Amino acid sequence: MDVTVKELQSELAEKEEEIRRLKQLLNMREDQEERLKVYISPEVDVGDKTYHERLSNADISRYSRQLILPEFGVTGQIKLKSSSVLVVGAGGLGCPAAIYLAAAGVGKLGVVDYDEVELSNLHRQILHTVDRVGVSKSLSVAQSCFRLNPSVLYIPYQLQLNSTNALDIIKSYDVVVDATDNVATRYLLNDACVLANKPLVSGSALRFEGQPPPPETVTNCSEGGVLGVVPGIIGSLQALEAIKIASGMEPSFCQRLLLFDGLDGTFRNIKLRSRSKSCSVCGEKPTILKLIDYEQFCGAGATDKNPDLHVLSDSSRISAKEYASMLNDRVPHVLLDVRPAVELDICKLPHPALNIPFPLFNKNISQVASQIMQVVNDQCHSTTEQPDGSTIQVVCVCRRGNDSQLAVDLLQKKLLSTGVNLVDIRGGLYSWTKQVDADFPTY
Repeated sequence: MDVTVKELQSELAEKEEEIRRLKQLLNMREDQEERLKVYISPEVDVGDKTYHERLSNADISRYSRQLILPEFGVTGQIKLKSSSVLVVGAGGLGCPAAIYLAAAGVGKLGVVDYDEVELSNLHRQILHTVDRVGVSKSLSVAQSCFRLNPSVLYIPYQLQLNSTNALDIIKSYDVVVDATDNVATRYLLNDACVLANKPLVSGSALRFEGQPPPPETVTNCSEGGVLGVVPGIIGSLQALEAIKIASGMEPSFCQRLLLFDGLDGTFRNIKLRSRSKSCSVCGEKPTILKLIDYEQFCGAGATDKNPDLHVLSDSSRISAKEYASMLNDRVPHVLLDVRPAVELDICKLPHPALNIPFPLFNKNISQVASQIMQVVNDQCHSTTEQPDGSTIQVVCVCRRGNDSQLAVDLLQKKLLSTGVNLVDIRGGLYSWTKQVDADFPTY
């Protein structure tokens, strides 16, 4: 096989980039080790709990503005410095939570995240930087916090929290902050904190809101979107609550839920019902005495940010390359884009498309089918049959190839008697970027 100079240059550039990232990761780890050496002294116990009987002059200078608060004072600062907080999730919620906990002077700060930094994270995950793309998120957060306050002990955990390791990690901390973005880990943290008798501060942010979404609308930032400042607000509130608990102040949201609407700029407080005596975890006769498989319980994995559905048979799917060939050969067809209209402003394929957002399919499939058939019939009147004698094909596309499959499945059932040939593009626009046009934007 002949190897061109361009291919060799490309391979060399990739290897150089990988070496750069590895060097950066090594430097960050060396910085962490050096700081830990400085931190460990006869005055400090870095075991399960750290105790400080007094504040140093440097502490008084650094924390002076909160030391003069009557509600907090020296006593609160010493308690905070003797406490440990675990932040689970180093993303949009975890970044502001971690940096404010570090700034306030918590004694030990653990950060858990299995993921690595991506460019799409940076608009909301404010402790990560462009030069850390590809670096462990937990390590990136620890490094940013260390640069702000090197007197805190930072423990980054690059792993997925699950039922086998959660209790072992949580038992070493006084307060747990749930800054995750998936249901499985939220259930896991709730049960683990109940079993370990640890206070849990939970927050959620999506789109313009800081609140748990209704079950039928559960999604994530990748699919539903989020304005970057919204998780910043919620994560900061989580840090405030954790600081109050760790410093001995009364928490504000015990048996209360705070809702935030970023569009209206409003906050609402909702009183929650008291603990149920029949609760399977925290009731008088609990039945859950150990952690279970929460991914199986929820039917979704903690790492399934962009799950790939498998709804259609191979005969009802085409690749991005196959669709590109259709365009090059000028094969008559109808392109159906089922993304929200706002996403068409970001990017679209080089062929006029009928845009019907997928949520409309479930609302009124009959109306959607009629609209599609009208376009198909109009196309048939203006175009002769395809070379192989088949009718005009309807090609469905979405961002990642999930909604397009569901749309084709619904339409196939509705238009079974019409003989319309319906297919979707496997992998959606992501596959178009990978297989056809590397300059096509991804989001």
